[in-house]
Amino acid sequence: MKDLPKDITIGDKYGPAMKVQTEKEAAEYLEICIKHMMLRGHTREKATAIELGNIGYYAGYYNSETRERVYRLFKAQHPVFGRSTPTSEEASTVGAKDGRYYRKVEVTHD
Repeated sequence: MKDLPKDITIGDKYGPAMKVQTEKEAAEYLEICIKHMMLRGHTREKATAIELGNIGYYAGYYNSETRERVYRLFKAQHPVFGRSTPTSEEASTVGAKDGRYYRKVEVTHD
């Protein structure tokens, strides 16, 4: 596998992770993602944590088979729900709670 371009979409970066089938492929792709995140000034430790969280989050949008495979192969999990699959009501409750927080943030423009 090759390095990622400096500027990349979320789908282009994490979509390939959803297709990984072996632990070896997962380790190789995770390393590519970690190096990419380190270009943004993060330490290896911080970049690893960020990328595992991002892969786990992205996998949350996929079916249970893909999600569970990605969690297992990457040793990742969703940053909010862990390895559990929330019901629609649970996901909605968390989303509404986060939404209330973000509505309180004042946005200013230069």
